[in-house]
Amino acid sequence: MKNNKKILIVVTNFSGNENIKETGVWLEEFAVPYLVFRDTGYEITVASPLGGLSPVDEGSMSCSNPEEWDECIKILRNTTRLTEINYRDYDGIFLPGGHGPMFDLANDLVLKEIVEHFYEKDKIVSAVCHGPAGLILAKDKKGDSILKDKKVTCFTNKEEHIVKKDELVPFLLETKIRELGAKFEDAAPWSEHVCVDKNLITGQNPQSALLLAEKVVEALS
Repeated sequence: MKNNKKILIVVTNFSGNENIKETGVWLEEFAVPYLVFRDTGYEITVASPLGGLSPVDEGSMSCSNPEEWDECIKILRNTTRLTEINYRDYDGIFLPGGHGPMFDLANDLVLKEIVEHFYEKDKIVSAVCHGPAGLILAKDKKGDSILKDKKVTCFTNKEEHIVKKDELVPFLLETKIRELGAKFEDAAPWSEHVCVDKNLITGQNPQSALLLAEKVVEALS
C-alpha cells in the first residue's frame, strides 16, 4: 500500500556515559510506530543528529521481541544526518524514546528549528516516553514553549524512580515539561496513555507506542 505522506523519525546517537552505562533508543518505541507507518504506506526517513548508528538500549532487546523488529535494528545502524534532511518536505515528525534523547535531542538546535517548523505549519509533532525531550527547546512565534498550555505526557517521574534512573538523567522530563507550562497528564506507571492536543501527540511510555502511532495515522489521514 502506497501513501503520499512522508514522516521523519528522529532518533538519538547517545549510547551512554559514566552515569548511564548503556542506553540509546528503546526498541519497542521505534519499531512499533515504524512498522505502523510503513504498513500505512508512508515514506519514512530515519535521522539522527550525527547520522550513522543510533544505538539500541540493551534492556529493550529480548528473545520475546517480534522477529520483524530485527529489521528495525538494521535501520537504526545507518541513520541519515539531520542536517542533510529537507525537513520542509515532510508531513509529520516522530521522536521515539529511550534515555538517549535526554542527553542529545534535548539540546539539539537543529532539531529545535525542525520541530518549530512542524509546529508552526500545523504538521504533526509526535513523541513517546523520553522522546518529548526533543521538544523542550522549541518555541512558538510569541517566544513561548510549544508545550505551554498543551496537554502533554511523557515518561513520568514516578516511572523514572521505579527504574532507578531518576538520579542518573540530566533532568526529570516530567518536571521540565511542567516548568514549561504544559498541562501535564499522567496515568499509572506502565499503562497505555496518549495525549492529543491539536497537532501535538505525546505518549507516556513504551506501552503507549502503538496507540500513539495509531493517533498519528488518524491525524494524517
